Amino acid sequence: MFIQTEATPNPATLKFLPGKPVLPGGTRDFRDSDEAEDSPLAQKLFGIKHVSGVFLGHDFVTVTRSGGEWQQLKPAILGAIMDHYLSGAPIVADTAPAETAGDAEFFDADQETVVKTIKDLLDSRVRPAVAQDGGDITFKGFKDGVVYLNMKGSCAGCPSSTATLKHGIENLLRHFVPEVSEVRPV
Repeated sequence: MFIQTEATPNPATLKFLPGKPVLPGGTRDFRDSDEAEDSPLAQKLFGIKHVSGVFLGHDFVTVTRSGGEWQQLKPAILGAIMDHYLSGAPIVADTAPAETAGDAEFFDADQETVVKTIKDLLDSRVRPAVAQDGGDITFKGFKDGVVYLNMKGSCAGCPSSTATLKHGIENLLRHFVPEVSEVRPV
C-alpha cells in the first residue's frame, strides 16, 4: 500500500491519500479522541503524540498537529493508516452517522430557492476545491443576506480561511446570488 501525502494551506495540517476510499458519501471531523470513539482509524491517529485533529473525507484523511514536527509525526501517521487498512477494521462504526450538509440548518421558508442555489454553488464549485486542500465547507444557514458556513478539516483554523471565505466564496455567491451580502464562518 502506498499512501501519498500533500501539504495543505494550513501548516498545522497534512493530507494523506491512501489510494482507497476513506468515507464515501460523507465526512467526519474529530477534534479530540473522545469524539473519535466510533472511528477505529481516528482513535489510532489520536494515539500519536501531538495529533490534535482528524478529518475523514471521501478519499483522504487530514491530520492536524498541535506540536512536534512533521518529519517525526509523518512516519507514525503513515504507519497507523497502513495498519488500519491492513487490519480490515471499519473506518467508522456502522452505527455512526456521517456528517451531512443538512444537519441543523437554518433559513426562512420563503428563501428555499435562494438556499438551493447557494448549496448548488457550494457543492459544484467550492467543496471540490476545498477538498483538494484537505478540508470541507458545509452550509449551515442563511439569514438577512448572510450565509453561514462550517469549515472543517484543514480549513478549520487555517490562516488563509478568512481570505477564502471573504474573497473567494463571498465574491462567488454575491455574483450568482444577489440576495447574498456576506459570508461568515460558524
